Amino acid sequence: MGSLTALLLATPIFGFSLHAPALEASVDLSAKTVAEFRATEPESEEDESGSSGSDAEYMREIKQRNSIASIHRIFGIATWASMTLTVAAGFIAYNNLYGFGAGIGDNPCVTGNAIGGDWGCNGMRPIKNSLAVVTTALYATTFTLSLLMPDPDNLSEGKGEFASTLRLHKTLRWVHFGGMVVQVLLGLVIANDLLGLDRANDYGTMQALATAHMGVGLVTLGAMTWAGALMVF
Repeated sequence: MGSLTALLLATPIFGFSLHAPALEASVDLSAKTVAEFRATEPESEEDESGSSGSDAEYMREIKQRNSIASIHRIFGIATWASMTLTVAAGFIAYNNLYGFGAGIGDNPCVTGNAIGGDWGCNGMRPIKNSLAVVTTALYATTFTLSLLMPDPDNLSEGKGEFASTLRLHKTLRWVHFGGMVVQVLLGLVIANDLLGLDRANDYGTMQALATAHMGVGLVTLGAMTWAGALMVF
């Protein structure tokens, strides 16, 4: 499975748009005396200016979030598609080189049953690595965008269904983020022989590392898919 060599959700991998709530206010002057009405007015120009500034900041953050969220969604979908291809390529490479419990003398590349033949044993690695690099870059961009999105409404702190869904979405963000971290570490060890391992002398160890790498990749893709589906459906 491809090495995913960079970190980085809010969020989430797929974005969502927030819209400023409609503010409706009416004042029934007929129901107030002049004194009551004056009591509701700002005590000073400073107070009125402060309130106006707060509203302006709120609207600025809402617009910023909506703007980033639209871009975040595009990168999130691209990240998911790229990761799916990377996992598929990694699955083929794992099957060819190690099989599923196959030994050093009876794995598909040795027996001639590899997916894609000799090319599947020797030519898959550069494709898998290229997909891993692209996926890493997309994930890093998506994750960074999620961190840049303000949340002036604190939407995940409510008690409604959407708030509950958003909290789960954010939890899954850290699951697939953690998966990316582990993928980077395992990928560096496997792809760059950092431990001085080779298939001829350390087949069992390399098979175990590759199995863990594939498993983490599947969990990471699953968490990312779940997180995205929560926001899309």
